[in-house]
Amino acid sequence: MRVVLEEECLRDGLQAEDRLFSLSEKMEIVRLLAEAGVGRLQVGSFVNPRSVPQVANTDVLVSLVRQQYPNILCTALVLNEKGLERAVRCGLHHLSMSVSVSDSHSRTNSGRPAAEALESITGLIALAVGEGIAVRAGVMCAFGGVDDERIAEEVVLDAAHRLAEAGAAEINLADTTGMAGPVQVRSLVGRIRAALPQVALSLHCHDTSGLGLVNLYAAYEAGVRIFDVAAGGLGGCPCVDGAGGNVATEEAVHLFHGMGVETGFDLTRLGKVVACFEQLLGRPLGKPLFRKMWQP
Repeated sequence: MRVVLEEECLRDGLQAEDRLFSLSEKMEIVRLLAEAGVGRLQVGSFVNPRSVPQVANTDVLVSLVRQQYPNILCTALVLNEKGLERAVRCGLHHLSMSVSVSDSHSRTNSGRPAAEALESITGLIALAVGEGIAVRAGVMCAFGGVDDERIAEEVVLDAAHRLAEAGAAEINLADTTGMAGPVQVRSLVGRIRAALPQVALSLHCHDTSGLGLVNLYAAYEAGVRIFDVAAGGLGGCPCVDGAGGNVATEEAVHLFHGMGVETGFDLTRLGKVVACFEQLLGRPLGKPLFRKMWQP
């Protein structure tokens, strides 16, 4: 058995960090990730760098990664037509596009209500597919919105249908606020897999309440084989106060390897990625147990 772990430390992982990473620092992270065995890497997002300065050099970074590491599936986040135009110029063949099903979160994140944002993103997906690009469509707040806002499964199902009809080859369920539990994850995953068997399904967990890895395991049991992770547990949604970071790549790798499931990662070499981030950010990351595993 094998799973795909999409590494998101350079996009989701850095978007809320105050320290800006240079292009050379990001390429050093990419080098270490390549040595650790990364197969799918989200390198950044094509958004306004004045809003998210951490991704200001995504265009150049994409070009360098694709040139130097052709075996890595290089992807990025796109949220509007200008971003799509930039991605096309970079020659990317895979993109992520996300929309929130929480009205309050959508207004904060994109400046528009959820219904309007969904209409916009489906049009953008169709444009990208027309350019020959494979699209992973994300459903943010799939398991609940801010301030304990409940999101009915039917709302998520409807959005997933709309995204698939627009041409998305993969649907990504995002626990943006970190509110999900394993029972909820199994239920929603089961319903979407039954409704859209032709579409790949992936999971994006935030570890707000310490259930990120538990939810990842629940989704695996329910049939999901693609998961978003970030080295050292970096990241989280900047629009949600208190939202935890992503599931740490090293924890996910440790879990799956213990189950006899292949990830493509070497855990010891992955530790060098986390150690590099610790040095650059000036703080410890991840669990002490894993730091002991790769420190001399």
